[in-house]
Amino acid sequence: MPTADTLFDIETPSRTPSSGGEKKILLLKPRGFCAGVVRAIDVVKIALDLYGAPIYVRKEIVHNRHVVEELRGAGAIFVEELAEVPEGARVIFSAHGVSPAVREEATARKLLVIDATCPLVTKVHLEAVKLAKQGFTIVLIGHRDHDEVIGTLGEAPESTILVSDVADVDKLQLKNPERVSYLTQTTLSLDETKDIVTRLMERFPKIVGPKTQDICYATENRQLAVKAVAPLCDTLLVVGSQNSSNSRRLVEVCEKAGIPAYLLDDCGEVEARMLTGVDTVAVTAGASAPEHLVEELIAHLRSKGFTNLEEVEIKEEDVRFTLPSDLEKFTPRLHPVRA
Repeated sequence: MPTADTLFDIETPSRTPSSGGEKKILLLKPRGFCAGVVRAIDVVKIALDLYGAPIYVRKEIVHNRHVVEELRGAGAIFVEELAEVPEGARVIFSAHGVSPAVREEATARKLLVIDATCPLVTKVHLEAVKLAKQGFTIVLIGHRDHDEVIGTLGEAPESTILVSDVADVDKLQLKNPERVSYLTQTTLSLDETKDIVTRLMERFPKIVGPKTQDICYATENRQLAVKAVAPLCDTLLVVGSQNSSNSRRLVEVCEKAGIPAYLLDDCGEVEARMLTGVDTVAVTAGASAPEHLVEELIAHLRSKGFTNLEEVEIKEEDVRFTLPSDLEKFTPRLHPVRA
């Protein structure tokens, strides 16, 4: 489990406004779409190209209001449960994954399923199944109402206990403390998760963790970028929807560093108080936020006097996921999967 104090060898930007009193924007990189989000959105678009509207999508394909509205306009129909999908229709599972019970329901109703679950979420599901078969009690670290956690819990419900903080760990009473493992939601705070895992190890010294951490690379990289830049700015603006777990964690990471931070769906939510007394504003975006929303926010900030833009790259990202096999063969004659 890597700590959130990981150091990167980067050129640190100056916090001091440039000559002439220009106000500064520090634009963080990496930001915005991760590989799993790109894949999920492309799955919906390619399915619409191939099969035409309507295409049903269970839950929001990714947690971003603008993305969902765009796809709805293209012919996608978003539903909360499979009961809303006509029998025999085509349905897409969102990037957050689903439980086996949902898959069984889809089979029973003869639905044509396209699975857009992020491969990193699938990894956690497979770990849960394996650990349960080996007789472990699984402690799942995550947020109870999040779609991803609901799906993961469904893989081995009789073997899995959910914890959300250190206090939950202190309340755990396990039948066999010698046979315990832990997994995590992929979009958690690095710092908070580290504290929970540390407490788990203190209480259950023989606890087994995943070979590689479950928190996804994009979540980690965006949090580390915020930690690196927080001391250099007066405030942070995060582009992302309120129901985006990874976006909310970016706000929390910055606030923990003592710097005000705000989560915005788009530039229309910027309020004057957010920029009052601010000379340097940092800007980033959650893993499900489109880049055009960042560009619109930058334009808005420029109109408010933040004319000096500096991009700060903390770590290079070059991760791509392949499409589901039943769609991948059609990609060359349709729009290619985006980087």
